[in-house]
Amino acid sequence: MSTSPNDAGLSIKGAVAVVTGANRGLGRAYVAALLERGAARVYAGARNPDSIQVDDGRVTAVALDITDAAAISAVASMAGDTTVVINNAGAMLESPFLSSTDPEAARKEMETNYFGTLSMARAFAPVLAANGGGALVNVLSVASFYSLPFNASYCASKAAEWSLTNALRLEMHSAGTLVVGVHPGFIDTDMTATVSEAKIAPSDVAAQTLDAVQAGRPEVLTDDHTREAKRTIPTHLQTLYPELQKRWDAGDNPWGG
Repeated sequence: MSTSPNDAGLSIKGAVAVVTGANRGLGRAYVAALLERGAARVYAGARNPDSIQVDDGRVTAVALDITDAAAISAVASMAGDTTVVINNAGAMLESPFLSSTDPEAARKEMETNYFGTLSMARAFAPVLAANGGGALVNVLSVASFYSLPFNASYCASKAAEWSLTNALRLEMHSAGTLVVGVHPGFIDTDMTATVSEAKIAPSDVAAQTLDAVQAGRPEVLTDDHTREAKRTIPTHLQTLYPELQKRWDAGDNPWGG
């Protein structure tokens, strides 16, 4: 049985958190949820820190582009009291592999979703360890579990990020760090404005995430669709991809494109 000090969870009250992509959508919801649960300080990261509009003295807006190593290093140096890191920033460019209008879309998504998250983990792992272990949260996706051709390169980047998360959990365990992977379905944010499928509220995802941190749970499957997608991975070739093939052939894009 594991003896990591955070197996029993981590209190949000009094915690010091870094949130990437904190200026809108899910990132903004994470900042609000942390404050509601008594976080002592939140470093709210965004490419443009002026876009962080939160009227609370516990919030420090920081310039943070997770594809910029120098920016990450600067924030890690500034936020040496961090006990929770929420890697929320991501890119979704709605791109297939072969017929993409942007040949660099796959690289951009991988640079942000995979390499950016890896860079954040490398920079903050020693910070968390020095502060007792804490928690590292990676916001993944139901798309970690399958490949949707309309959004193929995003799915690939999220699958890579899921693999990264599982490996980080093993590497960071000895430092007492809880690593949590969050797999939402469609979230009701600007990113999914054209999606006609059912969506989950950002506040709901944030609440489920912090519940998991407090309980010491390593994974959050936010909705029925996500739970079913993971449960049926072994049968996707027979149950999921034939239907996706029909939608692809018919041009039935759930993103409305």
